[in-house]
Amino acid sequence: MDATSPVGALLLCRTVPDAVRPVAQLLREPLLLAPAGPGWSVLVPEGEPWQGGRRARAGDGERAEPVDRVLGGWATALAVGSTWPVLALWWDGDRAGYTLASGFRRPVGYVWLADGTPAGEDEAMRTFAERLGLDPVLDVQSLEALTRPDPDADARARLRGLLAVLTRTGLALPAGLDANAERIEWPGWRDAVRVDLGAVESSRFGPWVRGPRARALAGAQLAAGLPLALWGAARRSGGWAFAGVLLMAHGALGLAYDRVREGRPGGE
Repeated sequence: MDATSPVGALLLCRTVPDAVRPVAQLLREPLLLAPAGPGWSVLVPEGEPWQGGRRARAGDGERAEPVDRVLGGWATALAVGSTWPVLALWWDGDRAGYTLASGFRRPVGYVWLADGTPAGEDEAMRTFAERLGLDPVLDVQSLEALTRPDPDADARARLRGLLAVLTRTGLALPAGLDANAERIEWPGWRDAVRVDLGAVESSRFGPWVRGPRARALAGAQLAAGLPLALWGAARRSGGWAFAGVLLMAHGALGLAYDRVREGRPGGE
């Protein structure tokens, strides 16, 4: 976390980079991917869509979409198509905070003002610990300390405290991304779907790619994606609208893939 950057963000995925890569490609955003300790990966945006690339209309003009809204949408989009949670950390000149997305469950988040003043609900920290499988006593005590006033801790110090708790799970952010990071590039829909579904089909999650479970999952993704996309569009939130569109795309592709595979002899 660059303490000198006025606006920044990163995504922590609780899985290995090989699992993150095909899902991150679907975001179609310039990202750097690197390992971040045993069972963790980090995605760092190369661009700054909240400052210039992603803009939302506000009345007669336009405004840059806030970093927390963009990253929350990305985290949700990554998590709904995965079996692992995604933690978005973000900061700007006024606030800092996190959003934790996990499957189809409602994301949970917390915010601190620039001077470190807590501006979230205490229950969010307990939900955070539960979904990441943290120690219900020691880790929760450390997290709850971040929700109490501390004149010596600003917003970024609070984020560093949060990361310190996660180091007990094996998280180890790389000092630099030049050596071990890879650039996530968009390969096109055909290659992305082929690589993603092909890898999953051969894994223990195969029943969720083909067959009755796959069709049920795809239907659920379609059903959840439409209202989410409409909700994001109504609130001029490009991040949430994109998450809904991606959910619907996952569902439609899942149904199409299942039909094609089932229609071939031997599933080949």
